[in-house]
Amino acid sequence: MNTPPPAFQAIVIGGSAGAIDALLTILPALPATLRASVIVALHVQRDKPSLLAQVFGPRCALPVHEAHDNQPLQPGTIVFAPPDYHLLLEAGPRLSLSVGVPVHFSRPAIDVLFESAADLFGERVIGILLSGANSDGALGLAAIEQAKGLCMVQAPDSASSPTMPLAALALIPQVPHILNPAAIAETLNNLHTRRLL
Repeated sequence: MNTPPPAFQAIVIGGSAGAIDALLTILPALPATLRASVIVALHVQRDKPSLLAQVFGPRCALPVHEAHDNQPLQPGTIVFAPPDYHLLLEAGPRLSLSVGVPVHFSRPAIDVLFESAADLFGERVIGILLSGANSDGALGLAAIEQAKGLCMVQAPDSASSPTMPLAALALIPQVPHILNPAAIAETLNNLHTRRLL
């Protein structure tokens, strides 16, 4: 008997300053049986290799790796955008890397990932915007909201750099989930228990 696909097929997460601390609470809490793909874009130094996959891999129950161009998007995996590339989701579904113009001085940019996820998955995507020091991600999260996806924002009072969450909340006043990192993890696990992830 085939298991039906989950209601949400992808979780896209973005952040900048302070977001790694939040991710260290969220990603290790995800169960090995999660069926959705998790795609993460963080503002990292563009001229140095990223160690995010090595940092998170041993801590997570799900496989963790850095994205490669034209790679199929695998269910139940965590993928990080590499330095100096925009990461997009395209039909297949598959991952696509771009050296397009930086957005908010950032490449990878959260808006680019979120907007591509909204276009591809619509109401089957969850967008999570974490701590950060600029407004990248706000327009992308608004695109997910307009596509009827589920939006979560780190509570500004729990973020070491609240500019990014506050920018999203200014654009989307009715975000249903404004949560600290532990509560974000709990919400995702509750969705998984209900077989929605």
